[in-house]
Order: sequence, then structure tokens, then C-alpha cells
Amino acid sequence: MKQKRVVSMQDISCFGKCSQTVSLPILSAAGMETVILPTALLSTHTGGLDGYTFLDLKDQLLPIANHWKSLGIEFDAMITGYVGSSEMIGILSDIEELLRNKNTLILSDPAMADNGKLYKGFDEKYAEEMRDFCAKADIVLPNITEACMMTGTEYREGPYTKEFIEGLLKKLAGPHQKLTVLTGVYFNPKELGAALYDVKRDLVIYAFNKRIEGYYHGTGDIFANAFFGAYLALNDPKTALQTAVDFTYEAIRRTYDAKTDIRFGVNFEEGLYGYSRKLGNHE
Repeated sequence: MKQKRVVSMQDISCFGKCSQTVSLPILSAAGMETVILPTALLSTHTGGLDGYTFLDLKDQLLPIANHWKSLGIEFDAMITGYVGSSEMIGILSDIEELLRNKNTLILSDPAMADNGKLYKGFDEKYAEEMRDFCAKADIVLPNITEACMMTGTEYREGPYTKEFIEGLLKKLAGPHQKLTVLTGVYFNPKELGAALYDVKRDLVIYAFNKRIEGYYHGTGDIFANAFFGAYLALNDPKTALQTAVDFTYEAIRRTYDAKTDIRFGVNFEEGLYGYSRKLGNHE
């Protein structure tokens, strides 16, 4: 069977376990040939770590993509996470149009807000542009806050109802979406997970695991890539959703049990072998 090729378009935070430093190993563990298109280079992530360095790589992106195009390199899938600016949204949109073909599957994680608020440096204009960017993807994967902003729904704190979650999922489903996925879903304080809407089958799927209190940096990126890798490997949204929820939970649990500094990211690495085996590798 031909190995699938995926391009991950997001920044490299050298320390902190997020964006490209989780995308590359997770998608590779899923059996994908993983190509990276780094949008920026940072010494660390920006979540609670001060004094980080930042190098904008936007001028390199289209030349890289054009070189790939000249070589006839094609991609089965693309994934975008944190973008960072309106200008970068435009560049990545152009690159998707340049490199995608009729069979290329695109997942977009808006990565712009949480807990009812936009991330620092973003405004309503950026949120609108990100909504339009995500509308062209086959799979859109926001958290609750982002989904509310993208659909014009009033944000509310959990626990949630199925009516609220399923309403958001279906509002997210535009003409291009095959799947819409929501993270941060819970109906009681003891469980946390995700929900998925299969547009073609008009089917909503849920997946949960135990809830561990606290905010753990990078888990959104870990979930998105674990889900995408599993979906590309198995073409089964239900199994992919539960696999990603379980993989993310186990990474948080290891970190919680080890009592390490949660700003430094979670221990997802020790779960990669089991994740890969679950997807049918290492037979």
C-alpha cells in the first residue's frame, strides 16, 4: 500500500511540545510520510514562558511550496494549526490552493481562542478571516470557544448539553466540510472528550475519558494530530476520535503523575508506540 504524504503547516517552537514538534512525531507514528512547512521559529512556545525568540519565516513559504510543485510532489493531506496573523492566513490559503488536488484532505484547527476569549494579539477581524480559511477545509477542529466565534453562537461554560454541542457541530458544517470536530466537550465534571459530526451520514459521535483538572499546554495540538493521523490511517472517524481522546488523556495523566512543570508540555512520547500499534503498525 502506498504511504500517505502529509504536510504540516505551523510554527516550530523548539521547546514546549506543541505545533510542529508534536505534529511530526505523531503523524509519523501513524505511518504517514510527514513533511513540514514551518511558518516561524521560536525558542519556546509563548504560553507562560517569557523572553522567547521569534523568527518569521513567511518569506520562505511560497518559494518552498513552488519548489515542491516544480518537483511534482503531491500531498494526500494537509494540516494547519496556529497561524498567527492575517497575512499568514492569506499565504497558507494560497499554498493550499497551489498544492492540493481533488483528493487532498485538509484539516484546519483555528487555534485562536479559549475560555471564551481570543488569544493575545488577535481581534474580531482575524477571527472572521480564520473562519473563512477553515471553511475551505474538509475537517475543521475547533474548541468550544472557537466554534462559538465561528458560528455566531453565544459562548457558555460547561457542563454542556447534547443540544448545544450538536448545534455547534452542525453550524460548523459548510459546503466543503466532511467532518466537524469539537474539543473540550463534557456533560459532567468527571469526563472530558470530543464530539464529531459526520456530515455525509448526518451522524454525531462522542468520545470521552477521565477528566484531569488543570490547563496543559499543547494538548490541543496533540489531539488534532492524533485524530488526523488515526483518521488517515483507518478512515474510521469513530475509532479515530476515541483513539485521539485516549492518547491525549494518557499524555496528561503521565504528566500529572510525574508532577512536572505543566508549562513544559505533556509526556505524549511514551504513548507513541501504543498509538502506532493501535493503528495497525508494528504487525
